[in-house]
Amino acid sequence: MDATDAVIDVQGVEKIYRRKVHALRGIDLQVGAGEIFGLLGPNGAGKSTLVKVLMTVISPTKCEGTMLGKKIGDKSTLTQVGYLPEHHNFPKYLTSRQVLHHFGALAGVDRKTRNKRADELLEIVNMTDSASHKLGTYSKGMRQRIGIAQALMNDPKLVVLDEPTDGVDPIGRRDIREILIRLKSEGRTVFLNSHLLSELEMVCDRVAIMVHGLMRQQGTIDELTQGWSGFRIKAHTAISELAFDASQSAVHGVECTGKPGESELVFKTNNAHAVQPAIDALRQHGVVIESLGFHRPSLEDLFIQAVSKEPDGARPGAQKAKKGARS
Repeated sequence: MDATDAVIDVQGVEKIYRRKVHALRGIDLQVGAGEIFGLLGPNGAGKSTLVKVLMTVISPTKCEGTMLGKKIGDKSTLTQVGYLPEHHNFPKYLTSRQVLHHFGALAGVDRKTRNKRADELLEIVNMTDSASHKLGTYSKGMRQRIGIAQALMNDPKLVVLDEPTDGVDPIGRRDIREILIRLKSEGRTVFLNSHLLSELEMVCDRVAIMVHGLMRQQGTIDELTQGWSGFRIKAHTAISELAFDASQSAVHGVECTGKPGESELVFKTNNAHAVQPAIDALRQHGVVIESLGFHRPSLEDLFIQAVSKEPDGARPGAQKAKKGARS
């Protein structure tokens, strides 16, 4: 990704608190215009700290880069950013319509535009029927919907959502996914911070995995799983050494994981034609194939792999995918 195409482009972000607590250890991150980008990591990884640095809530110890073309820390940028904090706490005595008007006014939106925008957003988040009800009567999912709506009152170019589906039921999560896809179709950039991996995998164009204040991986799911994906052949019983050797001899230039005595082989290719000779060889040696299909590790698989590494095993900064998240 060219830096000129990036809505967020930061390098070497560090945050050291008192007593030498390293929350961020040299983070590199790029978020492209018009994409849905997911930031994930376990609790304490530094995700919310990074978001707060971008939103100028806290000052970094070290940071180079820009957001929406302006240097990180420039508060004028925030007029083009919509933000939903993780632990938002709107006054319970306000109605959802009042919340939207309040935050719209804080963002400098005029009254006429606020009226129109509030009605549109209440419809988008499916809260029109509850617009006059006080937030104290809302469920967690309803409050999250209003939180997303308030983040859109200033018609932002960049929408930053910190755990937007936290505490939301499956139907609510589906509705929020549809909202995110709609935002992307409108040309907005969406930056998500979440630990719900299945949600991110369904909507994100690219993801980054943070662990212990370090950026472990960054790229598309396809880029991050390159070298791990392939055609998985599962046999009914253990594969003999003779059958295994025959399957390896039948294909050329395709790496295979597995060994004699196991019932599963994975050929690391996305070309179905390339594995046909191996299948034929296995069947010729009496192997009964129980299942066959292309297997790509899930985002959860990538996450567990990244988290299982020791903290000192990754260098500060971003470990890009092989094809490169920044090309």
